[in-house]
Amino acid sequence: MDAADVVTNLREWFATERLEVREQQDPRAVVHLAVKYPPGPRGHTFTVVVPKGRDLVAISSVTRVDAGQQDEMREVMSDDLDEWRTWIHDMRMHLIGAGVDWNLSMGHDGSERPGPLQAFNVSLPVWFDGLTKNEVMQSLRTLWMSKLGLIHEIKFGFGQGTGTPGPVDDWEQRRREQRGRSGPSQVQEERAEIQISDDDAAPFGDGFDPSEWA
Repeated sequence: MDAADVVTNLREWFATERLEVREQQDPRAVVHLAVKYPPGPRGHTFTVVVPKGRDLVAISSVTRVDAGQQDEMREVMSDDLDEWRTWIHDMRMHLIGAGVDWNLSMGHDGSERPGPLQAFNVSLPVWFDGLTKNEVMQSLRTLWMSKLGLIHEIKFGFGQGTGTPGPVDDWEQRRREQRGRSGPSQVQEERAEIQISDDDAAPFGDGFDPSEWA
């Protein structure tokens, strides 16, 4: 199976499952799709990418933590640092137990990253030699359940939030570095390629870089 066959199959499988799909412009990828899963109003947005020069499909989703929830996390950090560290440890163990690749974006304090939790990314690769519709759909389901579990833990521990996405220091630092290398116009174009929103107005895909799989 080559990349062209993979792209054809992915589009057919998502259409059969009645998933909403939007294609993103991405010079680093054979195809870069934004896929809403599960279908319906409560679906989340996932990036499904076939990187150039690789024989795999990378499936990923990024969740940005609400500003109000970040404020609640800061209060816990201030009142009981051990409780905060235990909570973060438990979230890492949850993601490890889910069997997904993951990354937590923590708030910066100089060179330290004590928190709060500002965003998190879950991802899975599926190589061409094991690529089936079942494998792709089960990967989406696994990622959805893993991120849903962490979202519920955040809501249970830190409330519903204010409905406003909070800051993500890692993303701002990356954008500053891009501006230094490329200039404002090119940075804006790169951001537009990967900025996707779900029904909760939280950006998805901003932290995923297909070159990580190159």
